[in-house]
Amino acid sequence: MGKSFLRHLCCFSRHFSTTPPISREEFISLCSRGSFKEALDSFISDIWADPTLFSHLLQGCIPTQSVLLGKQLHSLIITSGCSSDKFISNHLMNMYSKCGELQTAIVVFDVMSRKNIMSSNILIGGFIQNGDLENARKLFDEMCERNVATWNAMVTGLTQFEFNEEGLDLFSQMHGMGFRPDDFTLGSVLRGSAGLKALSPGRQIHAYVMKSGFGFNLVVGSSLAHMYMKCGSMEEGERVIQGMPIRNVVACNTLIAGMAQNGFSEGALDQFNLMKIAGFRPDKITFVSVLSSCSELATLGQGRQVHAEVIKAGADSTVSVISTLVSMYSRCGCLEDSVSAFLESEDADAVLWSSMIAAYGFHGRGQEAIELFERMEREGLEPNDVTFLSLLYACSHSGLKERATEFFELMLDKYRVKPRVEHYTCMVDLLGRSGCLEEAEALIKSMPIKPDVVIWKTLLSACKLHKSTEMAGRVSDLVLRLDPQDSASYVLLSNIHASAKRWGDVSDVRKAMRDKKVKKEPGISWLEVKNQVHQFRMGDQSHPKWVEIFGYLKELTSEMKERGYVPDTGSVLHDMEVEEQEYSLAQHSEKLAIAFALLNTPAAAPIRVIKNLRVCNDCHVAIKFISEIAVREIIVRDASRFHHFKDGKCSCGDYW
Repeated sequence: MGKSFLRHLCCFSRHFSTTPPISREEFISLCSRGSFKEALDSFISDIWADPTLFSHLLQGCIPTQSVLLGKQLHSLIITSGCSSDKFISNHLMNMYSKCGELQTAIVVFDVMSRKNIMSSNILIGGFIQNGDLENARKLFDEMCERNVATWNAMVTGLTQFEFNEEGLDLFSQMHGMGFRPDDFTLGSVLRGSAGLKALSPGRQIHAYVMKSGFGFNLVVGSSLAHMYMKCGSMEEGERVIQGMPIRNVVACNTLIAGMAQNGFSEGALDQFNLMKIAGFRPDKITFVSVLSSCSELATLGQGRQVHAEVIKAGADSTVSVISTLVSMYSRCGCLEDSVSAFLESEDADAVLWSSMIAAYGFHGRGQEAIELFERMEREGLEPNDVTFLSLLYACSHSGLKERATEFFELMLDKYRVKPRVEHYTCMVDLLGRSGCLEEAEALIKSMPIKPDVVIWKTLLSACKLHKSTEMAGRVSDLVLRLDPQDSASYVLLSNIHASAKRWGDVSDVRKAMRDKKVKKEPGISWLEVKNQVHQFRMGDQSHPKWVEIFGYLKELTSEMKERGYVPDTGSVLHDMEVEEQEYSLAQHSEKLAIAFALLNTPAAAPIRVIKNLRVCNDCHVAIKFISEIAVREIIVRDASRFHHFKDGKCSCGDYW
């Protein structure tokens, strides 16, 4: 509208209009819709007689972020003499803070001759919106008088920026001073408890919720369920949802997300179907959780169906959904579909770019990950800690030691990103794989943060790879001290002794496991055939087609041997006869799954198998032979990465 609108507004009190007059209520309605000119043309009263009408004009600027128009109204308010009205000044501050003009809002606050609680509340909200918690807290502490909205704003701000302990402390003070929290406050502190994974204070808040009558509030109920599930207490979270008199999309999303985050991926997909049967329309939050579950299970068929629903619902332009699609297709072994989803996005952010870099890394395409990162930099996007973690992971699984070192230094020096223990773990993994075991150990000891059990296990795995028995003994002591019940560490140590034929040491490790009641995690492989998931365990003969599968596998093994395959009996952890060792190797879960797929899928179709543990050396060699004999592409996702077997070769280049 520009200057013409201001001129029009200035002469408003004396203009003559042929437009039929409207009431005060109609004027307010037009302002709320942003139809300012129509409102002013039609309103019959003098605006100066009712200055509160300015508040509706100012409020109407917020949805469209019309800062220029707001400033013009501000000028008119000053010239009209209404600027001393604290009600009008509060609306001015609110307009400026919500339109991104916080400094102007501060100026308005400073020149106000009369302020009230609302004035301070508005400015606290503005500080929080701009991430300035320090000034928000300073103003909060200076207030002589506060109301529930004041406490709400501050508690919410602290939990929003993950100052969860401070948020819970402030909530405790609020309650102690006699203020009655509302559903907004309770939702915030429950999210704070969830962020801390603090079950005890969460239960105390639950008791208060029931006592104060918020037990049937949908917002509070969903926050309660989220808190329990985030703290790993699925049963209590489900009970809260089931106890709601009615459910909405938020409650359904909370349950689906809780199941997905706690490893109940199949349950999440079941709840998704129940949600649709109940008549609720999935939204972008639903799709993120459901696609994550498909990703975890590697159920490509279901993933594609959900993708179709995403498109139908119009959620395919949402960056968070696209990022999850990129991850889902990647983890289902369809890197090309990940690339397509990424390229189709029109509004990619750092999260989406990081997802695509991670997808390349997971498939061992380190060079493509680096090229994408360099393109990201050229386009002016700021990489974050997740971006660098994905990049270092990609370098680690492609053996790009020098480039990884460059990126680690770039992260520190140029982007000032503080490394987490996961970044150091990637560097230790890369150094360990490269045979630089002493350098990897030195890096762990020089870390400015406390190393966790995962980083020591990473070094232990490198000791196995390079048969460093001496270091393995030292590192395993550290690992088992940090986590005495970790079966993977015992197995790694047993592997190291077995590869050196030190069967007595293998027996000692197994005895220690028995004494401490530690059970080895069984190797499980699964695949999806005709929308049905088939699962295989090592030596498990319960599958209805076991006889056919094992018979076919024996034929394959015979042909493999004719082509030069020699079973790697070093992968067997027991001292037994060669024939028994070979029989044990033949029953590894991934071999059974692949044999089943070869018997039950079309000849040209790629085979996609998921394994919960790392693929052993023998299976890796065997699958290369099988891919050549069967003329099939075999894609295996293990606990570490993807392997694409084709024509007797693997995409990892035997580096995994």
